[in-house]
Amino acid sequence: MNQLLRHLSAALLLASIICDGSADEFVTQDVSSLAYSRALSSQDAQKFEAGRAEFHQRWVAPLSIGGTWGRGPTFNAEACSDCHVGNGRGAPPQPGADPPHAMVVRLSVPGVGPDGGPIAHPHYGDQLQDQGELGEVPAEGEIHLTWREHFESLADGERVALRSPVVMFRRLKFGPLGNDVMTSLRLAPAVFGLGLLEAVAEETLLAIERAQASLGLHGRLNRVWDVEARAPRIGRFGWKASQPTLRQQNAAAYHRDIGVTTRIFPTENCPPVQRACRLRPGSDKPEQSESGLEAVTYYLQALAVPAQPNADHPLVKLGRQLFEDAGCAHCHLPVLRTDESALLPSPSIIRPYTDLLLHDMGEGLADGRPDFAAGPRDWRTAPLWGLGLRRIVNGNSAMLHDGRARSYAEAILWHGGEALAARQAFIRLDRAQRAALGAFLDAL
Repeated sequence: MNQLLRHLSAALLLASIICDGSADEFVTQDVSSLAYSRALSSQDAQKFEAGRAEFHQRWVAPLSIGGTWGRGPTFNAEACSDCHVGNGRGAPPQPGADPPHAMVVRLSVPGVGPDGGPIAHPHYGDQLQDQGELGEVPAEGEIHLTWREHFESLADGERVALRSPVVMFRRLKFGPLGNDVMTSLRLAPAVFGLGLLEAVAEETLLAIERAQASLGLHGRLNRVWDVEARAPRIGRFGWKASQPTLRQQNAAAYHRDIGVTTRIFPTENCPPVQRACRLRPGSDKPEQSESGLEAVTYYLQALAVPAQPNADHPLVKLGRQLFEDAGCAHCHLPVLRTDESALLPSPSIIRPYTDLLLHDMGEGLADGRPDFAAGPRDWRTAPLWGLGLRRIVNGNSAMLHDGRARSYAEAILWHGGEALAARQAFIRLDRAQRAALGAFLDAL
């Protein structure tokens, strides 16, 4: 472990923590397509299965059959599991394929809302819904992607093809988006291990923020709005850490992605110009019950993470050293300490490889759209645990917030801003060293 990481770990007291909970509490040895769908050993089996049912529940429009009433009037998916297949990440479409599945486009216009967050587009809301109710409510528009490609050269002469998405909007029903619109393409992320991240105390995250600042790093926490508490709070969920709790993250996903209301977000996604949407029959009570929201939240809190069984393999150990020497572990912090929670009988050490902080990732990854304290170039450090099983579970290797990266090399070469030094260190590696780094990441 290099000197900077040693200092950071010492500042967090991670090196001296004795209460390292048993790995059996929160990891699974499963390496099959179900690897992201196993439960913590301490979970309540009945509650877990009820939550799993909610996660896979198909929602339908009024007067429809075959599911639970409440979807829409406009939406992007019919069930949580449509996008988070196997509790894993989505996949961007292949060039020339149909409109993207398991991807959405967030929208906003310049300014700051009353809660400190983005201002939704006046005609389309804060996310473009590409589906509606046939014959009753039109979809807001269509999203199509093309890819722009260029090549980067490594120090040994190997060339790597990098691609970036170009988002096109078609058949916009309520007029042009306007020149001032800010858009952000988002890929559905994996959802396992979220309860463990939620169990990390705010004091720990604040300590990480202070420690990074004292060492010349610029990671910082997002400060977002807790709807139920009606107060600002530290954000930790979402690509820009824009949600403070898993419960609110789930309610927001129901609202934006499926068009299902909850007690947290009780109003349908129907901007004033969308008359047909506003005239559809609604309900006096939330479409997703409080018990349903609690169940799906418990399910996601109780999902275990894959074990890291090959940690002592010589190639993996070399890759880990290269990872640390390049400075990757400054942000992809190997260990975090959880507090005791309903699902964790004692404080534990988890290994998610994230600090849950925002970092400037450079212009190449910028979406140009601020989100609370997250700027246009800022992204939350993505957890890396379970990364090596993504092909087995999801059949693709897509990485980064918009799925542009198809390999570890591509993902790293898109890093800029605060991660520029790590990127340059990767470029200097030879082929054997890159293979070792890949073996380490595959073993997470």
